[in-house]
Amino acid sequence: MRSRPPYPRTGRLRAALAASCVTLLLGTAGCAFGDPDPDPAGEPPNLPSPSTSASPGGAGQQVVATVLAKGLAVPWGIAFLPDGGALVTERDSGRILQVGPESGPEGMTVRVVQTVPDVAAAGEGGLLGIAVSPAYARDRTVFVYYTSAADNRIAKLELGRPPTPILTGIPKAANHDGGGLGFGPDGFLYASTGDAGRTANAQDPKSLGGKILRITRDGRPAPGNPTAGSPVWSTGHRNVQGFAWTPDKRMFAVEFGQNTWDEINQINKGGNYGWPQVEGRGDDKRYVNPIVQWRTGDASCSGLAAVERLLVTACLRGQRLWLVGLAGNGTVLGQPRELFTGRYGRLRAAALAPDGSVWVSTSNRDGRGKPAGDDDRILRLVFADGGAGRS
Repeated sequence: MRSRPPYPRTGRLRAALAASCVTLLLGTAGCAFGDPDPDPAGEPPNLPSPSTSASPGGAGQQVVATVLAKGLAVPWGIAFLPDGGALVTERDSGRILQVGPESGPEGMTVRVVQTVPDVAAAGEGGLLGIAVSPAYARDRTVFVYYTSAADNRIAKLELGRPPTPILTGIPKAANHDGGGLGFGPDGFLYASTGDAGRTANAQDPKSLGGKILRITRDGRPAPGNPTAGSPVWSTGHRNVQGFAWTPDKRMFAVEFGQNTWDEINQINKGGNYGWPQVEGRGDDKRYVNPIVQWRTGDASCSGLAAVERLLVTACLRGQRLWLVGLAGNGTVLGQPRELFTGRYGRLRAAALAPDGSVWVSTSNRDGRGKPAGDDDRILRLVFADGGAGRS
């Protein structure tokens, strides 16, 4: 997940990107690719010239995918710095990488800026989500979600200095560790947790497992939470990793189902999303139904980015992106469309960059994929004909 630092033309770029993408959703069955138009201020994108990939489509709609970085080991979270570079976590190595903003003939520069010492990587656990403080230019603070020997926890740090845990005791297991982290438009830090393989955690108000949490930068329960003194924002989750907000401050999250349905949910304060009583849509009015559900073989999505009224979710088992257009009330507009099916293998993170492009990571070296020689990679998606992704 990511923070939202202010950038001067971000709103206009997002709007242009969204218009381009919604046309794709409503009017075409796929995408073609091409280079973005020149920046209106006269500055070309500061990008490397590695390989690009195209997907055929109609109606002149184009999207370009550029490989920004390669040779990474299970990149998990992406968060952007004020200079346009990004911090990327590697799940198994416990390393924080800085990708860009400088670039060379092989792509953006990649360097290790931190190794988190207490990471105990196993199964789906390790160094997971990352968020950059909205006041980073002043406080230089970064937040991480990781698995230790005892639990999953959230810590804050300044790059190069030891992390300070701010919230501990999140249940851990070989599977279902959650791990999403990001600042909401209200300025508070949100984290998504898994049920750690114990389904009862999701409905237990005393457990931090199977929840979305909302906390202050010191790890305390945020004011205005559903229950005073509790960090819990929503309950009844099996395993949420990715979440994002649309410009109208609606929160959405992707969720791994068990054997039948994976979901995208609109996350509401105090909402109960039904796990383990419900998987996918149900008739019990106590639980919030998903806005979209897919068979697990077509989805198993981890990352989520919101571009105006378009949700872009990156899927592991499904090995594709799903593009979901939204109406003004947050309901689905038209049919979700798939992109890059099988082209890059397992896809994990999806993050909206300050320039309006979408960064996506592969996860082919996580023990469940078939890595290519340059895996794992960071991809940059630019939806052309809309002016998005300019520097």
